[in-house]
Amino acid sequence: MSLHPTAERIAKESFASLMGIELVEHDEDRVVAKLPYQRNLGVGRIHGGAISALVDIAATAAFWSCPDVTPASQGATVGFTINFLKLAVATDLVAIATVRRRGGTLCTGDVSVRNDAGEEVAAAMVTYKLTGYRPQTTVR
Repeated sequence: MSLHPTAERIAKESFASLMGIELVEHDEDRVVAKLPYQRNLGVGRIHGGAISALVDIAATAAFWSCPDVTPASQGATVGFTINFLKLAVATDLVAIATVRRRGGTLCTGDVSVRNDAGEEVAAAMVTYKLTGYRPQTTVR
């Protein structure tokens, strides 16, 4: 399945590009994004702000990876809770963002951030407001 063009742009342009974030995998309601290690992200440990930015970018791209998103759609992160589980030291980071639920306008999702060894270094739950899309209807 192809990623919605806006979701692909979110994962590749603007701030994501400045951070060096790369889109690794994508499917409907799921995005994998990579933050390659750069010395300016932190020496001794990667800054929590950089990890939080990776979480927000990956989650946002996942929320937009829906065939029901239209050109009139608009969205913004409402908030997220992040738990830092392990220091990330001089390592690439990979965020796996999955949409948990799509409501009328609010969506929730989970993001797991892992280091090169596959160890989870952060876990987040994200709430996102997405308007102007056509939610799929369930046929009974």
